Amino acid sequence: METNIILFIVVGFIAQMIDGALGMAYGVSSNTFLLSLGIPPAAASASVHMAEVVTTGVSGFSHWRLGNVDWKLVRRLLIPGVLGGIIGAYILTSIDGTVIKPYIAVYLLVMGGVIIYKAFTMIPRKKPDEYHGPRIGILGFIGGFCDAVGGGGWGPVVTSTLVARGKHPLMTIGSVNFTEFFVALGQSILFILALSFGEYWRIILGLLIGGAVAAPIAATLAKKLPAKILMIIVGTLIILLSIRTLYLTFQGG
Repeated sequence: METNIILFIVVGFIAQMIDGALGMAYGVSSNTFLLSLGIPPAAASASVHMAEVVTTGVSGFSHWRLGNVDWKLVRRLLIPGVLGGIIGAYILTSIDGTVIKPYIAVYLLVMGGVIIYKAFTMIPRKKPDEYHGPRIGILGFIGGFCDAVGGGGWGPVVTSTLVARGKHPLMTIGSVNFTEFFVALGQSILFILALSFGEYWRIILGLLIGGAVAAPIAATLAKKLPAKILMIIVGTLIILLSIRTLYLTFQGG
């Protein structure tokens, strides 16, 4: 069983390095691993998000200390994101959330291409966008909902859309990571009330330890990466994850 914990620590570390540096894919990568072990979707999502309460807290704090947080963007995303996450978590405890994954994958596949296109056609901003309209709140709600139902997706849905719209990649990543703490906390509270998964404490602990160690390292990495390279990496990652999701869906996996 000790080996299992070490394995979960490694998974949590790698997933958080990706998420903290690129603003996405902690839930997607770690949840995919858990599902491959035969863990039920609701229990897998619950384990990931309970671990994320700590990892996103550390990651958000690291981004704040490094000056990567746009508070106007956080205010737009926070409440709608939490509400969407809670509603999605409630639905996941009642139905099979994997049904929605192919639709999210198609959307992200397109968004990944848009981000890569923008990386080569626009001059990255030195400062974050000053205007964050009401539609960002809607995006936050959708992102929170997809994150809970699909076991991951807050970063890919929210970060990819904002960057594709022209927001500064670094500030977007920091702000989305900071807000994710509250989204994960809201989902975890509902999962605790609705599920009994004490047997999965090793998974939660492993993901938590690995993610907490990686979070400050990843935040520093994000600050050092040039905006254009960061956008290309983000776009490529989204496309690869989306193609994999679609492939597994059509293969019955």
